[in-house]
Amino acid sequence: MVDKLGDWARTHTCGQLRAEDAGREVLLLGWVHKVRDLGHLVFLDLRDRHGLTQVVFEAEGLRDRAKHLRAEFVLGVRGRVRPRAAEAMNAKMPTGAVEVEATELKLLSEAKVPPFVIADDVAASDELRLRYRYLDLRRPALQANLGLRHRVTMAVRKYFDGQGFWEIETPMLTKSTPEGARDYLVPSRVHPGEFYALPQSPQIFKQILMIAGTDRYFQIVKCFRDEDLRADRQPEFTQIDVEMSFATRELVFATIEPLIKEVFAVIGRDITLPFARMSYAEALARYGSDKPDLRVGMVITDVSGVFTDSTFSVFRDAVAGGGVVRGIVVPGGAAASRKELDTLAEEAKSLGAGGLVWVRRSGEAIQSSALKAAGEGTMRAALDAAGAGAADLLLLASGPADATSKVLGQIRLSVAKSRGWLKTDEFAFTWVTDFPLLEWDGDERRWVAMHHPFTSPVEADMDRLEENPGGVLAQAYDLVLNGSEIGGGSIRIHDTALQRRMFTLLGISDEDAKLRFGFFLESLEYGTPPHGGIALGLDRIVAILAGEPSIRDVIAFPKTAQAVDLMSTAPTPVDARQLRELRLRIEG
Repeated sequence: MVDKLGDWARTHTCGQLRAEDAGREVLLLGWVHKVRDLGHLVFLDLRDRHGLTQVVFEAEGLRDRAKHLRAEFVLGVRGRVRPRAAEAMNAKMPTGAVEVEATELKLLSEAKVPPFVIADDVAASDELRLRYRYLDLRRPALQANLGLRHRVTMAVRKYFDGQGFWEIETPMLTKSTPEGARDYLVPSRVHPGEFYALPQSPQIFKQILMIAGTDRYFQIVKCFRDEDLRADRQPEFTQIDVEMSFATRELVFATIEPLIKEVFAVIGRDITLPFARMSYAEALARYGSDKPDLRVGMVITDVSGVFTDSTFSVFRDAVAGGGVVRGIVVPGGAAASRKELDTLAEEAKSLGAGGLVWVRRSGEAIQSSALKAAGEGTMRAALDAAGAGAADLLLLASGPADATSKVLGQIRLSVAKSRGWLKTDEFAFTWVTDFPLLEWDGDERRWVAMHHPFTSPVEADMDRLEENPGGVLAQAYDLVLNGSEIGGGSIRIHDTALQRRMFTLLGISDEDAKLRFGFFLESLEYGTPPHGGIALGLDRIVAILAGEPSIRDVIAFPKTAQAVDLMSTAPTPVDARQLRELRLRIEG
């Protein structure tokens, strides 16, 4: 029989009691985690988000009733705190020195047998856990992640408030301005045939806030993108959105770096400032990625000069044709097996490389997959040029510069993962700067913005926009942590004429620009301060802080890789009457 809560109010949480509470009368409320029936005694672990407390039922009536309790029943227990016997203490639990001797019990809610055990070592599939997300969220690990997320957002708000920022909400129903990822569209009932869009970013609105004179803005905001999903992507995600009037890149960096320090202090880590910096070109050349993971070395080295006159025609011809020969040195890799080396070579081919050449020393001799074609002297020179030691392995690839570095960048990460060098408790930050403003989209046969159309070119390149669009650099910057982009921003265009030039380069006609961005272009004409900002990925940051490989484990109600909510079964068909009201018809 289920009891009423009545006037019962808990005195302590299930993770609060300690040895000094012995003798205290307490009232606990929570879920049954585990029941152990010893016949003359019944032990029960009572759980809430704060932890576990052991409860013991000794009195005959209470003991008999406790025998019928099961996992996930909701209880109220009144009793007295007492020390555990020395041999029964549990040093792994904060409450492990005490237990509560029950004097009263209320059964507040019964529960069906859960489809999986509510424990951190759950063996259930991801699909089953997402179907019963309300049960999965009871697991201590996920509750800890949600608590961490809360503390991070509170630290963010406290920091920005201290820096003179205002948190301002921007619209969720806004105008569709497709450029990049696809919008989620919302049909309007009162304006048949017309649609709102859910924001991919508050970009235009936060720039308008600078025009409005708000000076410093931030927002912890939900954004939406209808795109293919990965472990670090969701159709709806949360970002820490920031904009400042009269901003320079240095001001943005000087504002964000202390914020990150405050955020990492939440988990007790002291982050060293300032962060490293490197250009986009350097990141590609040395790490094969614009999101370089700096937790390990293995910097990509150019050894093209060694093969200019080599007998190894593959490398010699690549250099003669304007390409490069580049390599990475794997510390201690000389002991790698042939199976490991063959696996890396196959991976390089799957990434588009013609192959992967390995070189190592064996005493005074040289071993290499291309030794016969290149000769021992050339391969020894390559080892020396790359700085490889006696116990190291050199991996080489050739081809166009960027493509070669990208292949080696992926091989670099594969080697680091296989050897356990990417520690989740190590944090290596870098700013990546000087991105190209535009990149050529071969499918659409036009230039597209590498970041977004409101990013300003660097001052020195303003006059080259039309004559050499691909050579123009942007006042854009990304913040990268452990190979993941956790933030991206730029100094914005604040001049109407320059913004129109940018739209023209992107193939957006004056008519189309007016239709899509007319209100924004007009706002620029009313006294726009220079401004800039950044958006930080809250989900990615919290996942890294929690040591989780996927952002799904730090979001309360995430979607699957197919953008489905397995718990609520969204998306679903809607009633025909609703479609008629919206003047919509489903075809196909």
